[in-house]
Amino acid sequence: MKNRSELREIIMKCLYQIFVIKNTNLEYNVTEIIHEQLEVENEFVSTTINGIIEHLDEIKTLADKYLVDWKIERLNLVDQSILCIGIYELNYTDTPSIVAINEAIELSKKYSDEAVTKMINGVLDNIYHSEENHE
Repeated sequence: MKNRSELREIIMKCLYQIFVIKNTNLEYNVTEIIHEQLEVENEFVSTTINGIIEHLDEIKTLADKYLVDWKIERLNLVDQSILCIGIYELNYTDTPSIVAINEAIELSKKYSDEAVTKMINGVLDNIYHSEENHE
């Protein structure tokens, strides 16, 4: 059984594949992509991936709002995937904010460089503080 951190890494890999396929305008099956990465059905993985896909436009709009002099589309697909997971967990799940931010940062440390990690941290932190003030 994988822990949540390992499952988030699988989510990131699945999202990366989905983003690559979408950019080529090919058809894809989310369940098949998940199954390629994870042999056993996992509700956390499928719910998170499907939730991100469902809310992708809102997630990208929110990312663009807090990215300084950048748009999410300019980030590489791995970084886009990590940022989408963090924003989704912050805004659409009961995951504690500190956990959502920290998990995204840890993924970024593993797959990106220090500048991107700082940027992702800044975006998620700003979203957390701005959304917190609107509640």
